[in-house]
Amino acid sequence: MKVEVISRDAIKPSSPTPDHLSKLQLSFCDQIAAPVFMPIVLFYPSDSETGHRHINRSHHLKQSLSEALTRFYPLAGRAKDNAFIHCNDEGVLYLEAKVKCQLSDVIDQPNPSDLNKLLPCKLDNIGELVLAIQVNIFECGGLAIGVCISHKIADALSMFMFVNGWAGTARGDSDMVTPHFGLAKLFPPREMSGFKAGIGIFKEEIVTKRFIFSASKIASLRAKYTDNTSVENSRRPTRIEALSTFIWSRFVASTQTKEETEKLNTVLHAVNLRTRMDPPLPEYYFGNVSSFAIAVPSMDSKEECYGVVSSVRDAIKNINGEFVKKLQEGDDFLNFIKNRAKSVKKEEVVSVSFTSLCRFPLYEADFGWGKPVWVGSASLTFKNLVVFMDTKLGDGIEVWVNLKEEDMPKFESDKELLKYVSPIADDKSSGFQLLV
Repeated sequence: MKVEVISRDAIKPSSPTPDHLSKLQLSFCDQIAAPVFMPIVLFYPSDSETGHRHINRSHHLKQSLSEALTRFYPLAGRAKDNAFIHCNDEGVLYLEAKVKCQLSDVIDQPNPSDLNKLLPCKLDNIGELVLAIQVNIFECGGLAIGVCISHKIADALSMFMFVNGWAGTARGDSDMVTPHFGLAKLFPPREMSGFKAGIGIFKEEIVTKRFIFSASKIASLRAKYTDNTSVENSRRPTRIEALSTFIWSRFVASTQTKEETEKLNTVLHAVNLRTRMDPPLPEYYFGNVSSFAIAVPSMDSKEECYGVVSSVRDAIKNINGEFVKKLQEGDDFLNFIKNRAKSVKKEEVVSVSFTSLCRFPLYEADFGWGKPVWVGSASLTFKNLVVFMDTKLGDGIEVWVNLKEEDMPKFESDKELLKYVSPIADDKSSGFQLLV
């Protein structure tokens, strides 16, 4: 897939940011976030395929972005020293590019590494930039909007808050959510000497593959991991509990030597803290209002993996009001992650991390020409990172797996994994077939 950048702009807020808002202090949760861009790519067919009236889509996107940035003003600023955002209206990097293929060529059988070409930045090349956008125009007239947002200022929910807020501005919505900044009051920043937030980031040798699990296969896994012999664990696992248990078990079985299985194996789950705080925070609080739950699953060879489901569930349950208070105090948690980073660096710990975008508003971004026909991620820079995303119809789950180059062939050829994965060629999750 050939992509040629044809223009480069800096889009600034349509109204200047007031002087009293010129400095946004990063919260402790922002400070410990990985120094990477989070990517999302939204795909839209051409006007002729949707039946919408023809508009100059690029001009419409630029104008509405400028207007939206008056509410999301820190995104047009620059990050400084892992301490604050200088809200100086310097602007959002905005690229336009031509893609020398059809939209359907990309979304019928997506290749994660190709999707990185539709993004405006390398994901680990973060610098001071907070937000960058690339609008890609296909030969058929379809569009892909690639968004990169700095993890130093946003978690996944905040990313979608911005994307959907921008789309609402483009549609002319009058009832718009205003993001709330200033999480440093809830999670005061800390002195971060001796802490490196980039542990686990690899600049190369990471391979990303996308696997589709249908609703029926997910239901089968949920039934498989329900422990009917135990009253305590008889509750059926959630979709995410079941899928993460299955992916983790197949990763261990397919890639690890006996020596590696004797290391400390952990499962990490990203957790939204907004609903777990006391009182709960509204969703419009913008920033990193998230943390992670760490489970240490049993390494027994039982096929049912009941112990894994139970340990994951318990770890997530422990992300509660008490946990949030310790996080707000900061020092103990900072020492914990410093020590954990040392263990990971020494390869004393083998960790698999999961983040779920399921039930997030992935498919709501209508800029005036309909909702996206497909929303994709990209090839990420972390090893052993798994991202869950709803399929277009919402009944299945796309699983984006990022592994070291030597591990992926073993994992993707695992026979037990392949029993549950839907063939990509048969996947109709993009919904594009409904439009042509």
